[in-house]
Amino acid sequence: MRGMSDSLRARIEEYYAAVPLLFADAEDFGPLRLFVRKEPGTPYYGGPSHAQPIAGGSGTITAADIARVRARQRELGVPEAFEWLAEAAPALRARVEAAGLPVEERPLMVLDPHHPVSPQPLPDGVTLRVLSADDPALPKALALPRLAFAEPSTAGGLAGPVELSAAAEELAVDDTVEVVRPTIRAGHKVLIAALAPDGTPLAVGHYHPAGGTTEIGGVGTLPTARRQGLAAAVTAALAIHARNHRVRTVFLAYAEDTVARIYARLGFRSADVTLLIANQPARS
Repeated sequence: MRGMSDSLRARIEEYYAAVPLLFADAEDFGPLRLFVRKEPGTPYYGGPSHAQPIAGGSGTITAADIARVRARQRELGVPEAFEWLAEAAPALRARVEAAGLPVEERPLMVLDPHHPVSPQPLPDGVTLRVLSADDPALPKALALPRLAFAEPSTAGGLAGPVELSAAAEELAVDDTVEVVRPTIRAGHKVLIAALAPDGTPLAVGHYHPAGGTTEIGGVGTLPTARRQGLAAAVTAALAIHARNHRVRTVFLAYAEDTVARIYARLGFRSADVTLLIANQPARS
């Protein structure tokens, strides 16, 4: 895997440059680029422009460039957030931190292309389903990560089905569900959920395919349903589905070593690449 790190990094860079353009316009600010949503949805971020590479990784991005992007983000009313591969712009982290934005690391793992992924066991009565745009479980499935990431731990938590129903109702009010439906219909987003016998989503995850590459993200478990192997089952199902739909490179990011160990058991290995995020929540 280490021998392919350069080509792998190139594929990941191309992926990160391409996927936002499915949903956003790009505005360039010298060596930086800001993705601006075309429709309502989770705001995107700024980062190095692939149209104007950072020559030799020497860090030609200046404090003024960062300030220009942040000013535009304030104008748009979106978070002053940045995201980039550490290896693509080694000097950018120091400049972003000097601007007062906290930067967090998210190491990436890639699925070993030679490793067979097997479906993972599920608790009795729990099933996995690829959700369609009109699936009745979709609103709750989209709301679930909010609860999962609000209690970021592999231990059990307090939020359960009642809280999930309330969160889903909030999404109905802000039209999040209606915005996502066309994305699913177009094949730009694949969402898989582990469902209780009554149809309540217990764990979810998604991937966005582009050019034979994809990142698995948004994997979360309802806090009251943790410690049952549901996140592993959803992740494995996403990887299998992606492979079955001509995706050759499958990768993901992680925030905790305990989660990385789960992914390693499924066949994911270090990609020798680190995603840096500033002033925004983790992907998964």
